[in-house]
Amino acid sequence: MNFNTLFNKVLRRASVRGVGIAGVRALLARLDRPHKSFSIIHVAGTNGKGSVSTLLAGALSAAGYKTGLFISPHLLCPSERIQINGQPISQKAFTQALQTVFRAEKEPLNFFEILTAAAFVYFSKQRVDYAVLETGLGGRKDPTNVCAPSVSVITSVGKDHTQYLGDTLAEIAAEKAGIIKRGVPVFCAGAGPSALTVIRRQAKRLCAPLTVVKEGEPFSVLSYAWQKNTTVLTDVSKRKWSLRLLGEKQPQNACLVYRVCKQLKIADKYVKKAFETVCLCGRFEVKQIKHTTWIFDGAHNPQAVESFVRLWQKTPFYPKGVLVCAFMRDKDYKKMLKLFSPHFAQIIVTQLPFARSGTVEEIKKNCPFLKNVIYEKNYRAALKKAGEFPCAVCSGSFYLAGLAEKETIKK
Repeated sequence: MNFNTLFNKVLRRASVRGVGIAGVRALLARLDRPHKSFSIIHVAGTNGKGSVSTLLAGALSAAGYKTGLFISPHLLCPSERIQINGQPISQKAFTQALQTVFRAEKEPLNFFEILTAAAFVYFSKQRVDYAVLETGLGGRKDPTNVCAPSVSVITSVGKDHTQYLGDTLAEIAAEKAGIIKRGVPVFCAGAGPSALTVIRRQAKRLCAPLTVVKEGEPFSVLSYAWQKNTTVLTDVSKRKWSLRLLGEKQPQNACLVYRVCKQLKIADKYVKKAFETVCLCGRFEVKQIKHTTWIFDGAHNPQAVESFVRLWQKTPFYPKGVLVCAFMRDKDYKKMLKLFSPHFAQIIVTQLPFARSGTVEEIKKNCPFLKNVIYEKNYRAALKKAGEFPCAVCSGSFYLAGLAEKETIKK
């Protein structure tokens, strides 16, 4: 079975209930516990966990450790989800890892359980020293939570996936705090008072040393180099650091990564190298394509949109851009569009070629407040229209950002 056929088989498991944490543990036991053969950094959070995970993996790699990285979602290719030292897994190795998992399966695993187990199998086979694991949803019940980490990290707490995690920040924080393990250091940033109270309580209960990382510890923003996708930071000693990421919360993410690296005894020069070299698709990514300046951003919940808008207003492109957007049906797209709409003279609403996507009919019905809006079902046609403007912002979903990147690469 080739990779595409096999991965489509995995995709069809998206609606499967799965076996839960206990079932994943049983599966891994049948596979000789591959997740026990390397050290783990476990990362949860509403927003920022992909950036933090990738930067941490970059710093560990720069320091000479063979480092695995498990992240989601992918933007351009499924192999982005499983990497070693910044190199995505090959289709051959991915196929072998998935087949290993399917052979050990007794009850139907869901999509994310399969991918988590495949990552463990691959990392163990490749004998990595460390693996940085990003949770897929929440933390407490997430398949990655079978691990025994060296460090736990919570990047932020905001309202997303409320149908699964709870309606309040305290309830959501309890799910994120589910990754905290007894005696294991935990680092946290971007949690408000109610969420932080829950995290503190859980850390205290499990005797897990908690470090709350605040803004400016140690970095603050000096300037932005928009076309180079770079944030110039300065630390408390007035040294300059180049962070090859844009985003209103990226300086906070950098502070969090730096403090975790101190815990892991990674020298500053390796952290600096990671900051200078690690780049991520779909995180306020600026690209000049012909006559259009494109900004690809995966903001997919109100908290992320608020952060996007704050940085968007600081750019030299504001307020000239057109917004092309699509949303998953289970997201709070009504609130997201209310946050987006005052900052764009033109909005193009489209839909994604997935069953989970909100349709233009649904969005039009539920968002009568939108002005200067074009509804275009075909996302390719929507992107083509956006490309007629001097500046086009693509946001609302990582999946749209990924599809848009593929379309613009063709150009």
